[in-house]
Amino acid sequence: MRFAGQVVWITGASSGIGEALARAFAAEGARIVLSARRSAELERVRATLPGDPTAHVIVPLDLAASDTFATAVETVLATCGQVDLLVNNGGIGQRGFAADTPLAIDRAIMEVNYFGAVGLTKALLPALRARRRGRIVVISSVVGYVATPRRSAYAASKHALHGFFNALRAELWREGIGVTLVCPGYVRTEISVQALDSTGGRHGRGDSAQAGAMSADTFAQRLLPALAAGRDEVVIGGRETFGIPLQRFLPGIMARILRRMTFS
Repeated sequence: MRFAGQVVWITGASSGIGEALARAFAAEGARIVLSARRSAELERVRATLPGDPTAHVIVPLDLAASDTFATAVETVLATCGQVDLLVNNGGIGQRGFAADTPLAIDRAIMEVNYFGAVGLTKALLPALRARRRGRIVVISSVVGYVATPRRSAYAASKHALHGFFNALRAELWREGIGVTLVCPGYVRTEISVQALDSTGGRHGRGDSAQAGAMSADTFAQRLLPALAAGRDEVVIGGRETFGIPLQRFLPGIMARILRRMTFS
């Protein structure tokens, strides 16, 4: 029970990776704070958590509404007294060519994926620093290293997360606060179905690569040991994760591979 008695706040907890992480942490005795926009879905998730569901807390949150973050933090601290892990998981996917995508959509994706995580982290930081303990977890992506077609703003948001949170880790380590960047490969979730297309509408269909990928529950079970060990960065996925060292050490080869691949 590596997380017994800890308070774990998860954004994007109404489905996919966030929902699976909530179950995994709760199974280890953690108290979960569930945040997302859809309150009804958060209630559904809470009802499925191991143990007494009423021990867990629902705090609806829109990551595009940064002016609400301070109040959300106050609510969580008043209810739970502390936060041991903040899991910045909420985000929006993208499926659209850059040339066809209005700048407003790029801004909307950055607002949620980047500024949402940064803003909520900054709102919680005073409480973490006062206790001189805690961990900030950021669910990035392999795309945070390897930018693929039709995901330009999504890739930009994940690259930006790496820049900010790597710097934050270097600033906070003396205060006992850790930062873990997590780079999933393909995971079976609704991210492609819910992704924004170049019109701002929903993509509405899944990626073929996701169909045979690991489940969100398997991903969560692989992530928790790494968080318990205090890892700075975790990469979880299949052969697509080999793109990270290729991009780093052999970018020309990675570029040729991307040109030959088809991305839906």
